[in-house]
Amino acid sequence: MKKENKSVIIWLLSGCVLLFLMVVVGGITRLTNSGLSMTDWHLVTDTFPPLTEAKWQAAFDEYKKFPEYQKINIHNDFQLADYKFIYFWEWFHRFIGRIIGLVFFVPFVYFLAKKRLDTPTIKKCIVLLAMGAFQGFLGWFMVRSGLIDNPDVSHFRLSLHLTFAFITFAYTLWVALDLIYPERNINKILPLRNIARYALAALLIQIIYGGFVAGLNAGLIHNHWPLMSDGEFIHESVFIEQSSLIKNLIEGKSGVQFVHRTFAYVVVAIILFLFFKSKKYTLTHTQSNGIKTLVVFVFIQFLLGVFTLLYSVPLALGLIHQIMAFFLLSAMTYTLHRLSK
Repeated sequence: MKKENKSVIIWLLSGCVLLFLMVVVGGITRLTNSGLSMTDWHLVTDTFPPLTEAKWQAAFDEYKKFPEYQKINIHNDFQLADYKFIYFWEWFHRFIGRIIGLVFFVPFVYFLAKKRLDTPTIKKCIVLLAMGAFQGFLGWFMVRSGLIDNPDVSHFRLSLHLTFAFITFAYTLWVALDLIYPERNINKILPLRNIARYALAALLIQIIYGGFVAGLNAGLIHNHWPLMSDGEFIHESVFIEQSSLIKNLIEGKSGVQFVHRTFAYVVVAIILFLFFKSKKYTLTHTQSNGIKTLVVFVFIQFLLGVFTLLYSVPLALGLIHQIMAFFLLSAMTYTLHRLSK
């Protein structure tokens, strides 16, 4: 690490921490059904929650105009105190998004003015800023889908929002790693790098399906392992919920859960293949540690997934499972970087 890059690296890693926090709070927002509590989006006026009872009541009255209240919560003796609870999590989620925007933009302008960024890093940071702006759009695009007729957001939009947050985090970490390890790695091992790329692709597919499971509440059915309900590897409901096989695998609760629970074996298998293949090569300290950490993390994540399913997605386990996905992606990004650069 070059000394002059230290403050830039701290800035980028701070962004990673905030992105991590953003996704954790997003997970709480989803698991507490808080995501549709704020029925509009304003860049400035929504910065702080209502500060008087009258403003709280006005916000609550506005919420009552939308499907979630009219079709679900009106039957649950839903009061202002309940609304304040779900409002907090959605507001906090958006508030962190605003903080992330400031944390990325203001230091970027400062470092740019002080000529602390080289041309490649400037280009990467511009990409990061664009990704952050697009992520904000995706958040509102997702919420909007639950404010029209169906009192739930599109699972496709939820997964897109979630997956893009993971990708933004991984890219931010990658840019930081470029500065932490500025010297080219003379021990680049192409066969291992290629396997790591496949592992990353598989992990992203699994994250996409994790978003599908969350969006469809598909973790609340077939709460058995290693087989689905009725002791079947592929339950018959996988094929009958939707009109075609493809629709069943991307829109049916049983089909989506089947893909997510089964593809977990693929992710584990590729990472184990990377581990055993790496035994044939002389690795650097960072490469070896990255691969070993990846193996440990993927097994922890696998077990968390199993228990989250068996216990029907309790808030704590569902959240820990999502947090561990972040650690697994971090280890994957680090390992791929050390095998590539």
